[in-house]
Amino acid sequence: MYSSEVPASPSSNLNIKMARNFQLTDWLPTTRKELEIRAWDSVDVILFSGDAYIDHPSFGAAVIGRTLESCGLKVAIIPQPDWRGDYRDFTKLGRPNLFFAVSAGCMDSMVNRYTANRRLRSDDAYTAGGQAGARPDYTTITYCNILKKLYPDVPIVIGGIEASMRRLTHYDYWSDKLMPGILIDSHADLLVYGMGEQPTRDIARILKNGGSWQEIQALKQVGFVRPATQGNLLQDGEVIRLQSHEACLKSKIRQAENFRIIDEESNKQHAATLIQRVGEQEIVIRPPYPTMSTEELDVSFDLPYTRLPHPKYKGKTIPAYEMIKFSVNLHRGCFGGCSFCAIAAHQGKSVVSRSTESVLDEVRKITEMPDFKGYLSDLGGPSANMYGMKGNNPKACAACKRPSCIHPAVCPNLNTDHRPLLDLYHAVDALPGIKKSFIGSGVRYDLLLHAVEKERESKGKIDLGGLRYARELIENHVSGRLKVAPEHTEPQVLDAMRKPHFETFVQFKQLFDRLEDERQRKEKDGKGRQELIPYFISSHPACHEADMALLAVKTKNLNFHLEQVQDFTPTPMTLSTETYYTGYDPYTLKPVFTARTKDEKLRQRQYFFWYKKEEREAILQSLRRIGRTDLIHIIFSR
Repeated sequence: MYSSEVPASPSSNLNIKMARNFQLTDWLPTTRKELEIRAWDSVDVILFSGDAYIDHPSFGAAVIGRTLESCGLKVAIIPQPDWRGDYRDFTKLGRPNLFFAVSAGCMDSMVNRYTANRRLRSDDAYTAGGQAGARPDYTTITYCNILKKLYPDVPIVIGGIEASMRRLTHYDYWSDKLMPGILIDSHADLLVYGMGEQPTRDIARILKNGGSWQEIQALKQVGFVRPATQGNLLQDGEVIRLQSHEACLKSKIRQAENFRIIDEESNKQHAATLIQRVGEQEIVIRPPYPTMSTEELDVSFDLPYTRLPHPKYKGKTIPAYEMIKFSVNLHRGCFGGCSFCAIAAHQGKSVVSRSTESVLDEVRKITEMPDFKGYLSDLGGPSANMYGMKGNNPKACAACKRPSCIHPAVCPNLNTDHRPLLDLYHAVDALPGIKKSFIGSGVRYDLLLHAVEKERESKGKIDLGGLRYARELIENHVSGRLKVAPEHTEPQVLDAMRKPHFETFVQFKQLFDRLEDERQRKEKDGKGRQELIPYFISSHPACHEADMALLAVKTKNLNFHLEQVQDFTPTPMTLSTETYYTGYDPYTLKPVFTARTKDEKLRQRQYFFWYKKEEREAILQSLRRIGRTDLIHIIFSR
């Protein structure tokens, strides 16, 4: 990929060119030698990341590093430091002028390292060569404790999804216990949660102007720890005091009640400051910034990324990068509100979309990459078809605290117009060098069907581009398989997931089959029939064995042999996880059954694979035990 090695010393040829004419100084520095090349004696911020350094807008460490750089700061990044031994990776760049920044990476470190069965994973997609073991358990806590030991007087700012989703008392599946907000165990000085560009810029501005950390604590979207004896000391906006960490340890009901408040405040445009006591201290979480504007989001995506891994990884493949190197993210945020998903809690419920020109500029950069063959792997986002969508009446949205804009039904205030996205697809496909653009992100078929249904009911008077979008997607943007996520078939499980009922998926499958038949008749190019590939989850709260047996029956009747399946993994601070831990629905406080033991989980999961001979006897025993022998013939008949 590169035409040079990293220069061996300051006297090396500094003008050696790399792919697309990049020089080593086009990346943020990672070593002392790279600082010398830039003639830097010191840096303002040193950023530690649990991921390999990929200078691309899909990787949070690069985004924050570039954002700080755009504020006029000198920034260095140390990816995947060795936390064992003499800690030399933590000292090689010395002491920063302003602060250390720490992120576990693009995933929670425990999700990254362990399976749903709590087994160590054999690989790591965010590490060169895909090798496991390059990051510790609880990466943020581990890195911070090392830095505090080495530099006790240097402030530490933590961020990223691990810090964001662990900011208050949360259940940790891997230790099977309730943990306090991550500021307590990490001993960090400040937490930035959610997408961090807005608070990062303000932190940089205050420090550049000689301001204090007390001023920074007054910013939005940050968290910090203070003595519990200080009182409120917060004069702006509403303050909600949560049940203490100790109260939650004693009572799962208290934890469930806390989570509902946290979840609701996360979904409000005008949220309260949250305060939770932990021992003799308390964690203060300030409300989030307003949703970024299109112009602000464009600025973030238009920073001078090389879009490439650092040259230090020459010759090694980083799987996560290979997945996204020819893809483009069109928007942030998701108003789907799925109970098991961290996207809305981290990125926000409101969708902010990039401008057409910003997207086209990024696509042009991709076409210049030496190994690009003309095929974009994805034009997407958290949900592929939410681009440009928001409430028609902003005042109604400002007063709303619904966790989902499309469950249990699509909000009548939501603009579900798919035409701006169609226009963007056409603009991208018209660029020189683009042969085909695929949609690899998941499509919300309930949102799509809602637009189609509104068009049908209006008898052509309303055009939301719903049917045109479905046809365009299936004819031009599917790489053989269209992946969607019904997740389950049974109503009470889908309600717990905040997902549409299975009948909606059946309607979408009928539409897909009809449009695929049309495509086959029209093209006659010998291309094989495209497939619809559904995703499903077992062992989610509210799911019993009998529900999995019915899932097997209903998916078999639709001629599916399921492949894309997973066992529910409780991840920090999602509704599903809190239900799993507490045994209650935080919104109703009604008890909810959840499969918890390894045997319970395996008995549910086996129903995905009814078509495998090796699973037949175990499924037969299960059906007899739960009293559903009436399903034996249906499942195993040809």
